[in-house]
Amino acid sequence: MNVDIAPRPWTGRVDGDAPEHARWHQLVRPYDPTRAAGKGCVLIGFASDEGVRRNKGRPGAAAGPDALRGALSSLALPEPLDLEDAGTIAIGGTDLESGQRRLGRAVANALDAGRFPVVLGGGHEVAFGTYSGIAAARRRADLRLGILNLDAHFDLRAADAPSSGTPFRQIAEAETAAGKSYRYDVLGISQPSNTVALFETARSLGVHHLTDERCGVLDRPAVDEFVDDFLDDVDLAYLTLDLDVLPAAVAPGVSAPAGYGVPVETVQRVCDRVTASGKLIAADVAELAPAFDIDGRTARTAARLIHRIVVGHRPVS
Repeated sequence: MNVDIAPRPWTGRVDGDAPEHARWHQLVRPYDPTRAAGKGCVLIGFASDEGVRRNKGRPGAAAGPDALRGALSSLALPEPLDLEDAGTIAIGGTDLESGQRRLGRAVANALDAGRFPVVLGGGHEVAFGTYSGIAAARRRADLRLGILNLDAHFDLRAADAPSSGTPFRQIAEAETAAGKSYRYDVLGISQPSNTVALFETARSLGVHHLTDERCGVLDRPAVDEFVDDFLDDVDLAYLTLDLDVLPAAVAPGVSAPAGYGVPVETVQRVCDRVTASGKLIAADVAELAPAFDIDGRTARTAARLIHRIVVGHRPVS
């Protein structure tokens, strides 16, 4: 797997070397596609905020992958897992497009080696790279792909160049061009953060969505129904988590903090439901900007969610 930054040694708290003391940093190994795959994941970093810059957001997401690794490092594991780190693809200058292509190749490589790739962003431009890898992997074949985006934004903008606001429009165009059947749903949409034109684009593309106001803790039955309807309609699922879906008090370190947001309890419940479905083929986390992350709140919350996804993941059969 060709990356720009090779995986670095992980460090963290050590309580002992026995399995019952295991933390992430003690089990993570450099990615080796020749090794038999077990229950766990391969982490792939995508250090980019060029898409955020193009979308007129505040930059800083390029530092996200290392901050996420740092937050994961000392988390205790309830069971031994096969954890691998493939290193990081870094966007040099303004060449976002080649970085997305390289990320796509890395994700496809991991999938074809029987791994569960978890991509650490980076701005939400990471999504087109992750999708490109899924689309190219042998495991996709003619199976119907579903994309569940936990996000305050549709990210369906029309623009002259790709950005963090365009990935799901790019995906729609790519799937249509390939004659594929797919589904794209968004949970956590903020009405004030999306124009009428974006809602109309979503409607024309058949995008299902739930607004943040309908995703509270007391809305659990409606959220469960939304997720189950999505899962029942697809063969494979790709989960993409934009951290700006969370309230700003929980996730201040993002390119566009939420004025309302979806409670972390709801986000975790959705992640649990998707990862336990046996359909989740890949996941990514986007928009962590460590320079704005008060007390590491966003990184810690993101790490907890990644941990939950990986520990609860049921491999795609």
